[in-house]
Amino acid sequence: MDWTKTLLFQWEFHWDNQLRARLQGLSDEEYRWEPVPDAWNVRPRGSNPVEFGTGDFVIDYAFPTPEPEPFTTIAWRLGHVIVGVLAMRNATHFGAPEAAYDTWEYPGDAKTALQQLEAQLALWVAGVGQLSAEELSTPVGSKEPAFPELSMADLVLHIHRELIHHLSEVCLLRDLYLHIHRSEGAH
Repeated sequence: MDWTKTLLFQWEFHWDNQLRARLQGLSDEEYRWEPVPDAWNVRPRGSNPVEFGTGDFVIDYAFPTPEPEPFTTIAWRLGHVIVGVLAMRNATHFGAPEAAYDTWEYPGDAKTALQQLEAQLALWVAGVGQLSAEELSTPVGSKEPAFPELSMADLVLHIHRELIHHLSEVCLLRDLYLHIHRSEGAH
């Protein structure tokens, strides 16, 4: 069995058949829409006392995380997927440039966010595609301090679960945005 191919198929099938088309046409209004008060978002620099990011836009964050955790927007969720799920792993495991929440240049628009997502996904898929069966069975070690004993295959499965989970949330928020704004236009 070709485990590399099987692991990639898990993600690529979901991306190609369930997610990619659902993300097309994401508007800037949807991207930054806050369906509830005090939602975490990507905001212009200078909007918050704690700012993570290096560009004109920063991502909301607090440490320790408030209880209950704040609701997060599409922009915030995409930032988390792009940086925390993909870019940091691409850097750690596949030689991509170093990435961190506090040094990332977060986009203020949907088109740029989706371009960043596509770029990080391409690096992830290329990296996973180069893994041998032996590498997949090797523990991730200190590269993943939260769970060093897990194998690279376990990490790949975890990242795929994270991608499927968070990007499905983005799709649900798009559905909610559409239905709320459609019903507002009907009144």
